Amino acid sequence: MENGGGGKKAWNFKTNVALETAGNLTIRGILNEIMSKLDVEDKRPVIPLGHGDPSHFPCFRTTPVAEDAVISALRSGKYNSYSSTVGILPARRAIAEYLNRDLPYKLSPDDVFVTLGCTQSIEIVLSILASPKANILLPRPGFPYYEARAAYSGIEARHFDLLPERNWEIDLDAVEALADENTVAMVVINPNNPCGNVFTYEHLAKVAETARKLGILILADEVYDHLAFGSNPFVPMGAFGSVTPVLTLGSISKRWVVPGWRLGWLVTSDPNGILKENKIVDSIMSYLNISSDPATFIQGAIPQILENTKEDFFNKTIHVLRQTADICYEKIKEIDCITCPHKPEGSMFVMAKLNLSHLEGVDDDIDFCCKLAKEEGVIILPGSAVGLKNWLRITFAIEPSSLEDGLGRVKSFYQRHAKKK
Repeated sequence: MENGGGGKKAWNFKTNVALETAGNLTIRGILNEIMSKLDVEDKRPVIPLGHGDPSHFPCFRTTPVAEDAVISALRSGKYNSYSSTVGILPARRAIAEYLNRDLPYKLSPDDVFVTLGCTQSIEIVLSILASPKANILLPRPGFPYYEARAAYSGIEARHFDLLPERNWEIDLDAVEALADENTVAMVVINPNNPCGNVFTYEHLAKVAETARKLGILILADEVYDHLAFGSNPFVPMGAFGSVTPVLTLGSISKRWVVPGWRLGWLVTSDPNGILKENKIVDSIMSYLNISSDPATFIQGAIPQILENTKEDFFNKTIHVLRQTADICYEKIKEIDCITCPHKPEGSMFVMAKLNLSHLEGVDDDIDFCCKLAKEEGVIILPGSAVGLKNWLRITFAIEPSSLEDGLGRVKSFYQRHAKKK
């Protein structure tokens, strides 16, 4: 288009350059690229070992209690209006009571903010902490959405390692070495995605003391709360809220197997009132005033969902996860190019190390996953996506028979690409 003077018109609009970095850091983006390699001629079912959404499988269907609660809330006609920005009071009260079961002090509804899943909780926290020169400490391997939101918000991401030789414990010496006067928080994911470990009470106590010493917040990502099936029980980070202030991020997505319902929470675990004193609570409320809310009828169902779900539903989920974790760990032993340092004890994932010296014609973990998708119809997330190059993140939250089929195909792929002795 030309202007009246004959020259080319310069348009005023431009894209946000932060998206060029943030948009390339997501699991969805990487898995979409790998899925584009699938062979359309292969008539076998695709085995999804890359994305943690077990709701597709009958053995992980949510409880009828949750379904009936949503139906009841919808048909009541009480939840067709806008929600308050912080969430409706009955939902906030129910979430506080649910979390209080595991805490040494009592949360009130005012400590709870209802969010559009745990994802929005991450957005809120990283948005309100985005002061000039701020940096945040993130685990490696970790959940890359934190890197994406930090990049978008202009926060520098600094990474501390989770140590496979110590059952993926946090390298607390590295945490202290990384922190400076501009460090605002550290992220703790427990039960852990992507490693499948569950931190002990003793280790979490050391984490809390380290944060107190450094004067930083702990962002406790507990979206997999209580999905623990090994020797370590789940301990909420909020149990140490009197040592250091904690912002707990959670949802019903994983424990109730309903990620599409998009109901989460952001909770202040801070009996000493440090977060209010430092305007964190005010900032959360200000952010919620300019953002969207979860559907009101889902919020209306939360009291019934949290209060009436029976333990046998949770026990069944744990039983299946324990079974599939065992299958995953044992089947990986049969694949010489992959090593799993620890049997998973929680969440829905495990990290396995890829040994390229056993393979021919495979360049790295991304190449491995792309060729595996094309040749075997199995989707696995390359470790590079979560911060560990030449590792793999494998989900075991699928039907046991599908998991065995998928790992059997991985073994066939290895045998076809094995380096000749």
